[in-house]
Amino acid sequence: MQSQRRTTRRRSRAVLAVGAALMAAATATLSPTVATAAPANAAQAAELVAQAAQQLTVVEAQVHEAEEIVASHHAAAVAAGAQAQVARQALAVHEPQLRAIAKSSFQKQESRVAAFLTSESAEDLVQRMATLDVIAAHTNSVIAEASAARATAEQAEATAAQAAADAQASLEQLKGQQAEVQRRADEYQSDLARLSAAEQDRVSTLVAGPKLATPDASDLPVAPNGAAATAIQVALSKVGLPYRMGASGPGAFDCSGLTSYAYAAAGVTLPRSSRSQAQIGRQVTRAELQPGDLVFYYTPISHVALYIGDGKIVHARTYGTPLSVTTVDQGGFRYGVRLTG
Repeated sequence: MQSQRRTTRRRSRAVLAVGAALMAAATATLSPTVATAAPANAAQAAELVAQAAQQLTVVEAQVHEAEEIVASHHAAAVAAGAQAQVARQALAVHEPQLRAIAKSSFQKQESRVAAFLTSESAEDLVQRMATLDVIAAHTNSVIAEASAARATAEQAEATAAQAAADAQASLEQLKGQQAEVQRRADEYQSDLARLSAAEQDRVSTLVAGPKLATPDASDLPVAPNGAAATAIQVALSKVGLPYRMGASGPGAFDCSGLTSYAYAAAGVTLPRSSRSQAQIGRQVTRAELQPGDLVFYYTPISHVALYIGDGKIVHARTYGTPLSVTTVDQGGFRYGVRLTG
């Protein structure tokens, strides 16, 4: 058990470190801002901003993964603390027994002398000494149990302390990652604001696909009253709300925040990051997509949308582009995942 906990702890720290390294590499290569890149024309400026939006998607997905690691570290710390408490309670059970043993140890030595001096026969002496040996054996057993309980408690305390330190370290690292992504996001939004309305629409189309009319959920080819129907109806009701990193409703969303929010309304709990959501359910191809399937994009996976049927998705894509309905056929399509049925 201890070996398993150490392995899990090392793996969690390693995953967090890799995630941080990936995010650092991605943020370091974000496209130059419109101001510093000196684009030749508005179209080129729009292309640069669109590239930055895509790269932000990648690092935001990595931050979500780091959040999941932080949550697992916190859960491990709580579990380790509970185990330490159980171990302390087990040790406390032996405390009165140990005190009694310490108090009577001298008396037992006197009892052996008394048995030798007062026994009426050799047989009587053997019997009385055997009784004292039984008592001594029980005493030794209690001491051994107490010693083992103490060792267990000390190990549990050390494990709990390490788990708490891991949780705190991962939280501090996550805060640094979030701050860096927010800084990059602010730069992106500043660059986007410099563009004309037409060029902003161009960026939105390049990154998030063309905005399509929002259909009525009842007109879509999905069986009513199921989880997929509920998720689609909830997601469509949020069209027009803003995109915000780390948001999961009800007034703003990021991509995995929207899908998890929509399915939560249907009683289905999804992981928080797009990459984690891609690892559940059954993978389906573009031709196999059905309403309610999750759709994933890019390598590594960094965006998720909800398929609503008729070749359309609803998604929360990036800053400056509100939640919208668009075509499923965008660049970077990977596969769908079916959660129900």
